[in-house]
Amino acid sequence: MQRIDYPPLIQELIRQLRRMPGVGPRSAERMALWIVQRKEARADLIAEAISKTVSGIRACVRCGFFAEANQCAICSDPNRDTQSLCVVEQATDILWLERSGAFRGLYHSLGGRLSPLDHIGPEDLRIDSLVRRVKEDQLHEVIFALSLDVEGEATLSYIGELLKLEGVNITRMAQGLPAGSGLETADELTLARAFSGRTPFER
Repeated sequence: MQRIDYPPLIQELIRQLRRMPGVGPRSAERMALWIVQRKEARADLIAEAISKTVSGIRACVRCGFFAEANQCAICSDPNRDTQSLCVVEQATDILWLERSGAFRGLYHSLGGRLSPLDHIGPEDLRIDSLVRRVKEDQLHEVIFALSLDVEGEATLSYIGELLKLEGVNITRMAQGLPAGSGLETADELTLARAFSGRTPFER
């Protein structure tokens, strides 16, 4: 007996939805059916929003956060503390810190962390642009908000060596952040305490 399945168009939609992180077969199937069956889904608006976002969003030329112009809203804000720079691994980490309200300076996303096992070296990260910012902007403090694991420590040590001759204060977030976890797992109060309890980085 021939097995009946969804028409090819729906099957392709399900396959494409499954490519998204965290979306399994059942979730992809439910989303596809909701798009096809419900008038309020407005698939045309969803498709248009995806297309505009993909073509209109870029990385901020200064910090690496999401932007619609060359610079993001944070780097363009004249009310930010331009003497303090917080270094994070990913652009999404910036949003976690912003939501905590604990920091009003500027940011720099590295785009990852050093990981020899994954073949990620200094040339694969935004380290050169970070060193350049420290030199050109005459910063008072650079705060590292990296994961507290082997890769995070290695990244901090490597960059710390590069910055030690620049005369800038280097601190790190520590208190309240559990070892081996990233910023996305911490609540707003934990992040605020981690900022207020930051410690000097020992070179």
